[in-house]
Amino acid sequence: MTHYELKIAGLTRQLPIIKIADDLAIASFVILGDAEIVEKTAPELLKRLPEIDVIVTAEAKGIPLVYEISRLLQLSRYVVARKSVKVYMEDPFSVELDSITTAKSQKLYLAKEDVELVQGKRVAIIDDVISTGESLNALENLIRQAGGEIVAKAAILAEGDAAKRDDIIFLEELPLFPVD
Repeated sequence: MTHYELKIAGLTRQLPIIKIADDLAIASFVILGDAEIVEKTAPELLKRLPEIDVIVTAEAKGIPLVYEISRLLQLSRYVVARKSVKVYMEDPFSVELDSITTAKSQKLYLAKEDVELVQGKRVAIIDDVISTGESLNALENLIRQAGGEIVAKAAILAEGDAAKRDDIIFLEELPLFPVD
């Protein structure tokens, strides 16, 4: 099999199967550039969310989704945890993480103004896919450091064992593909 057929929110996508380790392949789901999938999945995810004040995502694939959900909720801002410190970031917080789709360890950072947006607020962490949970754990640590209350953890897809978790909200399961 070279592709996996994903049906979600009334849409069908053929996802390429990509080998990421000697014994494992994944169906590559990328929402960057796919305005239709963002437009259709955002309202479906929104229906499942509790009341929130702010949305946080990690740079970069979750950005179009949190933009659309923020727009639907009429939130004026959302927060993006950055993968590097930018010159305009004052007193950034940071956490380290390992992700299934990234070759090496990386860090996530929140700028001081983002910390102020999160502090004392009901926060939803939203991403495109939750897989190993490493990015999610890093975001949770970052939000707790910033004084935010995590009220929801959500994604369009839950991959592999993440689909068995009862602490996340997702629309569809995405299988993993063992390699012989």
